[in-house]
Amino acid sequence: MGLTEEATEKPALEATPIYRCKDSDCKAWVREEFLPDDKACPICKGPMLKSIKHLPPTGKPKKKAKAAAKTAR
Repeated sequence: MGLTEEATEKPALEATPIYRCKDSDCKAWVREEFLPDDKACPICKGPMLKSIKHLPPTGKPKKKAKAAAKTAR
């Protein structure tokens, strides 16, 4: 039994804005659209730094797209 071509294909990745914990001992990171309003680390409650990671898309609309849709009404 071998793997099919579909199973070996890697998902498409896109540059995704994230926030990672500033504390080097904490390994937490969060996609920008899931970041709490207080922008605190969900684990240690410390400050977060904006960064980029190449991740598969979530299929969830971005916060900015939602805000633009609300203002267009």
